Amino acid sequence: VQLQASGGGLVQAGDSLRLSCAVSGRTLSSYDMGWFRQAPGKAREFVARLRWSGAFYADPVEGRFTISRDSAKNTAYLQMNSLKPEDTAVYYCAALRTNTQSVDYWGQGTQVTVSS
Repeated sequence: VQLQASGGGLVQAGDSLRLSCAVSGRTLSSYDMGWFRQAPGKAREFVARLRWSGAFYADPVEGRFTISRDSAKNTAYLQMNSLKPEDTAVYYCAALRTNTQSVDYWGQGTQVTVSS
């Protein structure tokens, strides 16, 4: 199974970006999909998770970010609105084992930089 993340870039505060995570080797429906991020000098942190029962977000991004999936394209997305400088990080998509905290597969990461 491979996860290919894309869509990062350099934007200004208040702008939007949409990250994509293309999954190959297995259907998206086999997993919960998640996004994590790692800022310089900090540990990797949870951003969002999409279960079949619904979506869950970290407090700092609640109301600004939306996680979704397109089963026909076998791709997950993270729509990021009202970006802030503190959102600057490398963003990683992940395939999580359902009903666990286990990450079975990681994507390679995509850089998001938000300037003030």
